[in-house]
Amino acid sequence: MKFKKYILPLILFTIIPTILIWLPFFFKLDTFWGIPLPQQGMATIAANYDGPLYLVVAKSLYNSEFIRLNYSFPLPLEYYAAHFPLFPMLIRLFAPLAGFPYSMLFVTVASSYLLIFYFYKLIKGHVSENNALWVTFVFSLFPARFLISRSVGSPEPLFMAALVASIYYFRNKKYFFAGIAGAIATLTKSPGILLFIVFLGYIISSQLKNIALLPTRAWISKLQIGKIYPILFIPVALFSVFFLYSKVFGNFFAYFNSGDNIHIFFPPFSIFNYSAPWVGTSWLEEVLLVYLIGGLGLLNLIEKRQYLYAWFVGVFFTSILFVSHRDIVRYALPILPFLFVAFSETVVKKQFKFLFALLLIPIYLFSLSFISQNVMPIPDWAPLL
Repeated sequence: MKFKKYILPLILFTIIPTILIWLPFFFKLDTFWGIPLPQQGMATIAANYDGPLYLVVAKSLYNSEFIRLNYSFPLPLEYYAAHFPLFPMLIRLFAPLAGFPYSMLFVTVASSYLLIFYFYKLIKGHVSENNALWVTFVFSLFPARFLISRSVGSPEPLFMAALVASIYYFRNKKYFFAGIAGAIATLTKSPGILLFIVFLGYIISSQLKNIALLPTRAWISKLQIGKIYPILFIPVALFSVFFLYSKVFGNFFAYFNSGDNIHIFFPPFSIFNYSAPWVGTSWLEEVLLVYLIGGLGLLNLIEKRQYLYAWFVGVFFTSILFVSHRDIVRYALPILPFLFVAFSETVVKKQFKFLFALLLIPIYLFSLSFISQNVMPIPDWAPLL
């Protein structure tokens, strides 16, 4: 019964949109709805940024000499330190079944299911059971940048799945699983360490009122350190990645020497410097919408007294203000699940359902257009297979 009631729909939400995205490329259509499409078939999907770079890590295991001899990407060897190990290790694990590129797509799709599954479990606590599947369906498709990320080789679905799972378990006082999921997030992408700050901030702030009322020892006991210690798995995971880098790159801090792959700049709002290397345009007005929606979502969560979610959105949203990269929506994706909680009353309204139906076609067309243009040039696929 559970399978038909929600597991099957979640599988369909995961697979069907991705297949529909893949089909025009699989059949090598010249155009779709007037949009010119590349003629490389599924290679277009596999070549989308930053998929090929994770394939390099999966095949080389960060071996600098192997990378130098086999791959011609014009990148410094230290650049690969910005690509954390868990996603490429999973690619390598499943590669014997279908080769590295298709293994990468499989891991992305499987991670997408886990993300959608945990989002459903999370959102079910904030809307009626009848509306939970609807909100999950919308989440699986919107914004289009999220649909794109889960339709190409990308660590974002795995990263987001681990984040949502960690918050879900922490909220339900299952701290061991929260720590494990948080460690998985950190092994996938460096911003996972922000989750540790989220948990610390939430734990301490929830007990601030007791500082003036209780002795220090009693106040500390209120923090329940004996129960919440598994969140230490998160910084331990980051330390383990840096320890790995000390062995393969000979530099514990190789991540911070990975070139221009770290896009945090001071002062905030540096993204509006159109001459910045990863911006390159003055057409940036939609960035204001990202800031507006993120800020409104944060305020809504505070008003709803969803303080754990608010801490998460607040910490990650603050970091986004310092990001100087044209693809700002991708950097904002981690807060997306909790924005759906913040705006859940709007998403379940009839007016929203009508407008979202109208958006389905432009979401699809934007996805095709973006994927067709976000392709890394690969003259020879042989070293990546």
